[in-house]
Amino acid sequence: MEVSLQLTLSTIRVKAASHGVSWTHCINNRSDSHPQLRPSFFTPKSLFQSFRKKELDQKLIGRNRIPKMAHVEEGKVVTADVTSGEMLYEPILEEGVFRFDCSVDDRNAAFPSLSFTNSKLRDTPITVHKVPSYIPTFQCLLGQQIVKLEFPVGTSFYGTGEVSGQLERTGKRVFTWNSDAFGYGPETTSLYQSHPWVLAVLPNGEALGVLADTTRRCEIDLRTECRIRFTAPASFPVIIFGPFPSPTDVLMSLSHAIGTIFMPPKWSLGYQQCRWSYMSDKRVKEIATTFREKNIPCDVIWMDIDYMDGFRCFTFNKERFPDPKSLVNDLHHNGFKAIWMLDPGIKYEEGYFVYDSGSKNNVWIQKADGKPFVGDAWPGPCVFPDFTQSKVRSWWANLVKDFTSNGVDGIWNDMNEPTLFKVVTKTMPENNIHRGDEELGGCQSHVHYHNVYGLLMARSTFEGMKLADKNKRPFVLTRAGFIGSQRYAATWTGDNLSNWEHLRMSISMVLQLGLSGQPLSGPDIGGFAGNATPKLFGQWMGVGAMFPFCRGHSEMDTLDHEPWSFGEECEEVCRLALKRRYRLIPHLYTLFYMAHTKGTPVATPAFFADPKDPSLRKLESCLLLGPLLVCASTMLNQESDKQLLLPKGIWLSFDFDDLHLDLPGLYLRGGSIIPLGPPIQHIGESNPSDDLTLLIALNENGKAEGVLFEDDGDGYGFTEGEYLLTHYIAELESSVITVRISKTEGLWKRPNRRLHVQLLLGEGAKLDSWGIDGEIMQIALPSDIEVSKLITTSKANCRMRLECVKLIPDVEAGSGQKGIELSRTPVELKSGNWSLKVVPWIGGRIISMAHLPSGMQWLHSRIDVNGYEEYTGLEYRSAGCSEEYNVIERDLEHAGQEESLILEGDIGGGLVLQRHISIPKDDPKVIRIDSSILGRKVGAGSGGYSRLVCLKIHPTFCYMHPTETFVSFTSIDGSKHEIWPESGKQIFEGDLRPNGEWMLVDKCLGLGLVNRFDVSEVFKCFIDCGAGMVSLEMWSEERPVSKESPLKISHEYEVREIS
Repeated sequence: MEVSLQLTLSTIRVKAASHGVSWTHCINNRSDSHPQLRPSFFTPKSLFQSFRKKELDQKLIGRNRIPKMAHVEEGKVVTADVTSGEMLYEPILEEGVFRFDCSVDDRNAAFPSLSFTNSKLRDTPITVHKVPSYIPTFQCLLGQQIVKLEFPVGTSFYGTGEVSGQLERTGKRVFTWNSDAFGYGPETTSLYQSHPWVLAVLPNGEALGVLADTTRRCEIDLRTECRIRFTAPASFPVIIFGPFPSPTDVLMSLSHAIGTIFMPPKWSLGYQQCRWSYMSDKRVKEIATTFREKNIPCDVIWMDIDYMDGFRCFTFNKERFPDPKSLVNDLHHNGFKAIWMLDPGIKYEEGYFVYDSGSKNNVWIQKADGKPFVGDAWPGPCVFPDFTQSKVRSWWANLVKDFTSNGVDGIWNDMNEPTLFKVVTKTMPENNIHRGDEELGGCQSHVHYHNVYGLLMARSTFEGMKLADKNKRPFVLTRAGFIGSQRYAATWTGDNLSNWEHLRMSISMVLQLGLSGQPLSGPDIGGFAGNATPKLFGQWMGVGAMFPFCRGHSEMDTLDHEPWSFGEECEEVCRLALKRRYRLIPHLYTLFYMAHTKGTPVATPAFFADPKDPSLRKLESCLLLGPLLVCASTMLNQESDKQLLLPKGIWLSFDFDDLHLDLPGLYLRGGSIIPLGPPIQHIGESNPSDDLTLLIALNENGKAEGVLFEDDGDGYGFTEGEYLLTHYIAELESSVITVRISKTEGLWKRPNRRLHVQLLLGEGAKLDSWGIDGEIMQIALPSDIEVSKLITTSKANCRMRLECVKLIPDVEAGSGQKGIELSRTPVELKSGNWSLKVVPWIGGRIISMAHLPSGMQWLHSRIDVNGYEEYTGLEYRSAGCSEEYNVIERDLEHAGQEESLILEGDIGGGLVLQRHISIPKDDPKVIRIDSSILGRKVGAGSGGYSRLVCLKIHPTFCYMHPTETFVSFTSIDGSKHEIWPESGKQIFEGDLRPNGEWMLVDKCLGLGLVNRFDVSEVFKCFIDCGAGMVSLEMWSEERPVSKESPLKISHEYEVREIS
């Protein structure tokens, strides 16, 4: 018995090591408050699973692998550093879906799936005769599992969830670690949500999806063409869906695993207006009234965090929002819904009913010592609910249930990555303890549950709203999420910026989320941070009105960003754009019904129209809503249809008599019918007996088809047959077009209404006919000559309308003084290993320093703060950091010169700060920066010398992996230093200065950013560690300067691989 027990413990300890779990901590250090503090796979069942190896091997199909070796040495388990081979596989779920594991033991030890609707679907093999087309290889190295998949040349990659940057993901690398990424850029590698998922489209148009089913931090590396590489703590299964005939088939199969989008209430598809913050109920009413007075459609007003009493969740500020029920009643009377924010941080305060209730029920996340964890958020010191426990989710759900009695129509979960203040990681310690349910993974550290915290909070909120009223569909918006979050919540793309780059990225980001299983998403239209210009805001509203989720939002201390805030021309464009959306609501609602019931996507890239066409795969200015193609203008002075690339086949343009160069072009695919509704101000104005319009585009065979879903717009009657699903067809025969119903589903009787058929002929021309819905309509098609005349007339009318249109003025900044104007285009330097972006108009700062080979964005920046700055005084943000700089010289690599830029900023007193940035042609791995304070017009009365000045180089870099990142250098005196994030601010001067080089090391990436400088020019070095960032400052001496004696610092950056 003693021998048997020792063997079992050895087996357990090997498994624990492979998951990076401390056995000693989980067993010896557990207390009564941690009755389940152990890895979930340490169960009696798993102890004996190794004895079932022969039986499992007969089920689990596999190839050769190099086995892991283990032996006991002085009471320790020692394992070989590396195992590798082809992964073992089993068919699961349905034909064409396979699960892959490194070994039988790894399969048995895998954590439950939090992405699948039911973990048993992932863990239960099925019987099929098909074998996988692609088999991943793996390597297990130092606790990390590396999985690789190779594909044919011409394969394109998409998905990876909420990511910024380009649509087609080849060349990119991201990390799944939910992060507060305020003001993110195209190279940011971790945003608010995690989707360890890649959609691969093969050269022949077939597609497959790959899911790394792990909640841990996971690297998705697509930098090598036609290769996917996942790296995460061992071990985790990989699920491959397909290849299937089309990308849509892959997404439908994925939905069978992770679930479909919740069925949204119809009102949530209307336009929604938000602000951080509408500071009183009076201001909220003013906003609502103005929408109605100006005839601009809107359905929802949002309340940001300032409605609360001292940021305490589930409370209302008694002065600014004294009677929330009365406010909501007024909004409802005016056709608006009200959505209110709830954060996870609960104020640590006895006497506050939520804190007292949570403490009584022992719901808080705990530190490793078993005491509740307290961290800073908006209310100050906070505790955080442990949503991994069913009892805690139930506790939260009941709070939500009571909260909704105030007239709450929807709930906004923010800050739920979770985000904390005053810590370098911007989140809670990774060794915090979640006492999770066994079916979720059991008691684990925060590093295991971090990425699903937002999903579980959204789930609890959703369930609470359902408890409050079973006859209403919940609406929850979440910032943080994981693959599968769409079951409970919509999402938005976080704290974006008011500039053209973020407008362009918003299309790709919405599409990537849709290609990762989340169809209900959209950006903050107009940008959250900074001031939009009229042109930027109007064009963003034009395309934003076509996104699945449509909300305008902006931060405090910026201009107002309501549709009427940018002048009458922009206001008219916004009005037209939103009226378009409301005409299209029947079509959008039908798309969401299909997404909910079948798992089909709502918004897709243009290449979904023809996945075999490689020319469409990188098209980023278009999106498809079913057969409706939206072609947007996302560049200043770019017409929406300029150099338009349409998919092959028939695509007929149309509009709603609202043709405008600041609005997207609309095209309907031949063979399609889409339903349209009347122009309304809010969803509540619609009625089943309203006229129904069918927009028809015939294909080359003279046929078209489409579908319309109708129900009450809320509640769950549709699950019991209380709906009407109508399939319409149109057929051309002998110059007569017959429009009829081919089939119907549901128990609803067809409303008594008129049917308006609009047949598209081309170039905006339409043929109109009226009838009764449900009756067969026959329309005589005019002769070819008459059709040609109609098209010619339509083109002439279009030209006349465009000539009469008032374009939004092309100005650089909106009116007013608040905020920072972000919409101007940065200067880009791109050569060798680097891509830099510089904003001359705000301190000449470098806002992006992207290392192309690694895909790493080193700078932590938004346009108006941080990034690479320079000052000229000892005080923080002194002269030089915010002045407007002039571009003195710009050399382009393609003109035969090295890529370089010279900037100058006037800092007063006859001084200028000059900066020369270059990427040397003979050393393209390096960025070189030569900075000087020059005396240009120093007066003779001062002896030709300026005031005292000091040149301060102040770059702020990202802590991508704060627990594995540090600053390393050797001082002049030979002493060696490693400065970790918790060190705060440190000064090095004299012989403690770095000896001409220091390096920011990221052990997780295996990279170091080396900064080399001339020691004779640098008198002090500062390291200042903050939340998610670190500043590496260099100071010159402080002295006056003259024309002959400038102050200067020359330095350079280079990325180095580290072992």
